[in-house]
Amino acid sequence: MERESFEDEEIGQLLNEFFVSIKVDREERPDIDNIYMNVCQALTGHGGWPLSIFMNADKKPFFAATYLPRNSRGGLFGLMELLPKIADLWINERQSLLESGEEIAEKIGALSVNITGQKPGGEVFKRAFGHFARTFDAPYGGFGIPPKFPSPHILYFLMRYQKFSGEKKALDMVEKTLQAMYQGGIYDHIGFGFARYSTDTRWLVPHFEKMLYDNALLAIAYLEAYQITGKKFYARIAREIFSYVLRDMTSPEGAFYSAEDADSEGKEGEFYTWTENEVISVLGEETGQYFCQLYDIGRRGNFAGESIPNLVKRMISEEERCRIEDVREQIFAYREKRVHPHKDDKVLSSWNGLMIAALAFGARVLDEAGYLQAAGRAAAFIMDNLRRSDGRLLARYRDGEALYPAYAFDYACLIWGLLELYSSSYDSRYLKEALQLNEDLLKYFWDEENGGLFFYGLDSEQLLARPKESYDGSVPSANSIAAMNFLRLAGLTGNLELEKKAERQIEAFAGSISEIPYAHAHFLNAMMAVDCRKEIVIVGKRDDTKTRLMLEASSKNYLPNAIRVFKAEGDEENTSGFAPYIQDMKMLNGEATAYICEKFACRSAITSMNKFMESLQN
Repeated sequence: MERESFEDEEIGQLLNEFFVSIKVDREERPDIDNIYMNVCQALTGHGGWPLSIFMNADKKPFFAATYLPRNSRGGLFGLMELLPKIADLWINERQSLLESGEEIAEKIGALSVNITGQKPGGEVFKRAFGHFARTFDAPYGGFGIPPKFPSPHILYFLMRYQKFSGEKKALDMVEKTLQAMYQGGIYDHIGFGFARYSTDTRWLVPHFEKMLYDNALLAIAYLEAYQITGKKFYARIAREIFSYVLRDMTSPEGAFYSAEDADSEGKEGEFYTWTENEVISVLGEETGQYFCQLYDIGRRGNFAGESIPNLVKRMISEEERCRIEDVREQIFAYREKRVHPHKDDKVLSSWNGLMIAALAFGARVLDEAGYLQAAGRAAAFIMDNLRRSDGRLLARYRDGEALYPAYAFDYACLIWGLLELYSSSYDSRYLKEALQLNEDLLKYFWDEENGGLFFYGLDSEQLLARPKESYDGSVPSANSIAAMNFLRLAGLTGNLELEKKAERQIEAFAGSISEIPYAHAHFLNAMMAVDCRKEIVIVGKRDDTKTRLMLEASSKNYLPNAIRVFKAEGDEENTSGFAPYIQDMKMLNGEATAYICEKFACRSAITSMNKFMESLQN
């Protein structure tokens, strides 16, 4: 629409004559996008982008559509016909449009009311699993029909379901999906990182846009699969995702950019596709033919006459992948000379929080100090540059300018990132910052009457409605992430009010969760955390070998609902403000000592490394 209509002189004249035109960046103003997308779905039965809304000066909409061509075609209204028609109605039948806007506003306001109830029982886990099992694409992984989105939080749920129920098929679906996504063209085999979604069932042809949030959430999924299985393949993919982000999506100051476009030189996928002759010209005949055969780069091509590198037809071993690394680097160096897709260099608090969480998690699972350093730099940038003088978090930063009061999702994601930073560094500074942000989250967003977090703050621009998001869509919702955060903060500080807040979160959306549990996968993860939480406290000296081994063991094992606390002997200041139950825990006989607790009831102290490893699994 931008190229076809908004840059067209006649369309511009019509818009300027009859309308006040406002263009909204949905990543900067997700509150506006959320509300008016609900309007579009209510009026038309579907949604999508670009989103076109016509409204009165009171923000009350009376017409909605998605894509509108310049001229009418294929059953679609064209702007050349639609704009004069709406202008005529506004001049001659304005009252009917105003009444329609009032009616729509009332309906949208009603949609914002969440359905409360009792915490759903354990059957919701089985129902969600049953849905995923029925919709699972056995040949190619993933769920449902194209377009296929990664939806990593569904994989988180299935891994947790397997752990707590013993259902092997849950993990089988996760592994098949993670492997198939990597094999497909949705993964950039030359420069790493995942594209936003696949247009086909085999994950072969992506929408080539790369988003920061997808790569953060997918990195966590691959890391968790590595923890469960010990397969080096999953660790490698996580490392490659981080290589891409740190190379191409990181600002000089350490913050993370939002996205890279799908097209370059006016053509989608132009940066990522190849011809056989081009590869051979770079690598030579023998190596080039081998690389083309390996990555399905042929004369006919698999996308618009060219080829998207992929491994759909066969999976290569880790040994073979290692052998061709020098070849990949040659191809990558050649590709770097091409015109790059446009980089969206906005810095979003929310998506940075997700990548901080992923890198910090990766730091302890993969024992990579560089990831922890990168996560810490990004967190420092956000805390220094995206907060007002009163501490209020802001949503986005670009070119030295921070704007828009942050949304509940921004707070929830950044708190998640800070908690992962604490769990990897055991630096209490991160916990204190998480607690401060959590206080602000409750202050600005919490619904005291019905529970749950509103989408935008009480101090933000008040829109047509004030919704609460519970649906875990392309990303987990602010409410489900916050429920997990509340539980972790409760375990670390002993603040039982936060545990009650987590349970209140679940009750606040119990009706929706019970009705469609598969659409609330991350909420289900929070429900499991309520029921299956444990605290692992390790007391020891920071430079002691056994202390380090205990900390590493607790990090490398798959313990999704474990809350880890390190109490450094002689450094009580670093654990001031932590849960009271850890204050009397000490080293026994001068050795590093572990305490494993469930809901603050602790087992006997452990100094034996073997017994500690056994206890982690029980």
